Amino acid sequence: GATNNPDRRRAPVVACGSRAHLVDSSVVARRSPLRNVLMRGFHLVVRIVGGIHHVRDTQCGFKLFSRAALPVLAGLHLERWAFDVEVLYVAHRLGFDVLEVPVQWTEIPGSKLNLVRDSLQMARDIACLRLAYATGVWRLPAPPAPHSTAVSRDANPRMSSSSS
Repeated sequence: GATNNPDRRRAPVVACGSRAHLVDSSVVARRSPLRNVLMRGFHLVVRIVGGIHHVRDTQCGFKLFSRAALPVLAGLHLERWAFDVEVLYVAHRLGFDVLEVPVQWTEIPGSKLNLVRDSLQMARDIACLRLAYATGVWRLPAPPAPHSTAVSRDANPRMSSSSS
């Protein structure tokens, strides 16, 4: 929710669109059984291997970043389907607030996802992500500097005490 604290409003936030509220709906029920099994398996890999416990739908595709959270995008390594998992992993490790926002979703035939091949690729990418960050091969970006609402007198010439 909104806050009146100016420092809190400047805190890094990543918001994710989520279809998690639709899991027991007819949208998911109409998917092929294989797609549902792979979806649940992927979520398990994301939680166990990727360490993402706080987001139920990492792959929705809708991501919104506050200006303070934009550094999370610097230096990312994954470019395929698991890109979302890396974004959330880095945001979580940097201590950013990660919010999940329900979205309306309609399944449209003609997915670009090859279920078996891309599922294996995503699992490999998530394992690589966890291993690379854990061993220091990939480094987290520097967290953003805290914002200050105070203005230094020396930094602003109009507030100088030597004006005539």
